[in-house]
Amino acid sequence: MEKIKSSELIINPDGSVFHLHLKPEHLADTVILVGDPGRVELVASYFDEIECTISNREFVTTTGVYNGKRISVLSTGIGTDNIDIVVNELDALVNIDLENRTPKKEHTSLNLVRIGTSGALQGNIPVDSFLLSRRSIGFDGMLNFYANRDQVSDLDFEAAFKKSVQWNEKLASPYVVPASSMLIEKLDGPDMIQGVTISANGFYGPQGRVLRLQTLDPKLNDKIEAFDYQGEKITNYEMESSAIFGLSAMLGHDAAAVCAIIANRITKDASKDYKPTIRRLIQTVLDRLS
Repeated sequence: MEKIKSSELIINPDGSVFHLHLKPEHLADTVILVGDPGRVELVASYFDEIECTISNREFVTTTGVYNGKRISVLSTGIGTDNIDIVVNELDALVNIDLENRTPKKEHTSLNLVRIGTSGALQGNIPVDSFLLSRRSIGFDGMLNFYANRDQVSDLDFEAAFKKSVQWNEKLASPYVVPASSMLIEKLDGPDMIQGVTISANGFYGPQGRVLRLQTLDPKLNDKIEAFDYQGEKITNYEMESSAIFGLSAMLGHDAAAVCAIIANRITKDASKDYKPTIRRLIQTVLDRLS
C-alpha cells in the first residue's frame, strides 16, 4: 500500500497530527464540536472524569468520561475552512496508521456532534429554543473541492434552491448534505425543533448583514425565508455544519448539529441571556449521547 507523503499528512515530532496536536489515544469515538475554545471548558465541566486537555491555536481538546461514556470535546474556531482541518485530522487519527502513513484496513466511524449558536430565519422559531439540523446548505463551496461531493449531497434540493433564490453565479455553488439519521434519532426530543440550516461563509455580508458594504443580493434572505422544498423550509444560519456533514459522510462518520437559537432575524428578537440556554443544551446533548 502506497504511503501518504509527508507534505500531504504533516505529523509533528511527537507523533501528533499537525493542527490539532492530538495522538490517537487522546481521542474518543464520540466528539462534541464547539466553535469557541472557551466553551470546551464549559462542556468538560459536566464530565465525571477528565483524561487530558491539549491545545494548539484555536483548537482545544478535552477528553473525559460522562455517565460512563468516553467523550471528547474539541473547539474548531469559526468557519468551514477550519472544519476542513478538523474533520480530516480526526479521521486521520482513527483511520490512518500515522507511523507507517498508510490507511488502516479496518475503518473506524466517529460520532461528531456540533453544539453551537444560531440565528433563526423563520418567524415562528422562538429565541432560546433548540434546533436540530436535518440537513445543511453550504454557502462556502468547500465541499466542491472534493471528488465525491455529489455522492453525499441532495442534488435535487440543491437545484431547487438555486432556482428558487435565483442564485448568482458569482457566488460559490451551494451544496446540501443530510445529517446522520442515527444521530438525529438519538438527539431528537420534544424540546428539539428540526430544520434545515445554512452554513454561511461569513458573519456579515454572507448572512445579509449590512454595515458599510452593500450585499450582492439584498433580497437573498427574503427569498431564503420563502423557499419551500417538499414541505421543508430553511430555518437558521450558522457557519460550520455543512462541512461537518459533508466531510463526515464522505469519510464514513456520523454527524449532527444542534444549535441554541439566540436571535431571530425575521422578528428581530434576541436572547436577553443565552448562556443558560447553552448550558441546558450541553446537558441535554450529553445525556442523549451517553
